[in-house]
Amino acid sequence: MQNKVAVVTGGSSGIGLAVAEEFVARGAKVVITGRREDQLRSAEASLGESCSIFTGDVSSSADVDSLYQEVAVRHGRLDMVIANAGAGYHSPLGSITEHEFDQTFNTNAKGVLFTVQSALPFLKDGASVVIIGSTGSINPPRGMSMYGGAKAAVRDFVRSWIQDTKGSGIRINVLSPGAVDTDSLRSALARAQGEDRVQAEIDRMGVGSPIGRIAQTSEIAKAVAFLASDDSSFIHGVELFADGGLAQV
Repeated sequence: MQNKVAVVTGGSSGIGLAVAEEFVARGAKVVITGRREDQLRSAEASLGESCSIFTGDVSSSADVDSLYQEVAVRHGRLDMVIANAGAGYHSPLGSITEHEFDQTFNTNAKGVLFTVQSALPFLKDGASVVIIGSTGSINPPRGMSMYGGAKAAVRDFVRSWIQDTKGSGIRINVLSPGAVDTDSLRSALARAQGEDRVQAEIDRMGVGSPIGRIAQTSEIAKAVAFLASDDSSFIHGVELFADGGLAQV
C-alpha cells in the first residue's frame, strides 16, 4: 500500500477509523470522510500527516462527486475506496417510520451506490473497492429488518457491478463483520442497560459465535486491508464474513 491513495467513508470512528489507521501504518495516504467535522479533525490529528479529511454526506451524490474531485486535486490518483459509512435503526415491524426507512437506505444503499459509481472515473487498473456489509445481510436480528435489507441490497449490487466493470481491472468485494467492539456499541449498551452492564453484555454477545467473542476493530481493519491490497488480486465479487464463524453455523 506504500504511497497508494485511499478514501474511507465514515472514517472518523469505529471500523472506519481502524481501517484508516491500518492503511496509514502500511504506508498509504488516506482521505477520511464523514458528516461531523469535529470528529474528523480529531481523527486526522491522531492519524498524522498521511491523513486528510473531507466533510460530506454519502447520501448526497453532489457531496460524493465533490469528494473525488478534491482527492484528485490533493493526490492526483485514487487506488482504494472503502465504503464504510452506515447507519441503522432498531425498529420492529409495526413501528417503522418513513424517516427511519429513508435514513437507513439513503446511507447504506444509496450512499454505497454513489460512493462506488462516482469513484469509477478516478480508478484505474489494479484499483480496489471494499464495501462494509454486515452479517445482517443474511441473518438480521429482531428489529433490524431495514438495516439487514439495505446490507442485502449492497451484496446484490456487487453481483451486478463486477459484470458492469468487466475488463476495467477494478476489483469490488464486500467485507461483512458481525458484532464489533466499538465506542458506539458500548455507548448504545450503556444507554440501554447501564454502564455497569456493558462488558457483561459484550461478553454475552460473543457466546453465540464459534470463536467465543465479538471482534475488535483492528481485526476487521486487517481483513479490509487484505481485500484492498494486491494480496487479494484474484478475489473479486465475494462477501467475506469476518464474524468469528457465526454466519457458517
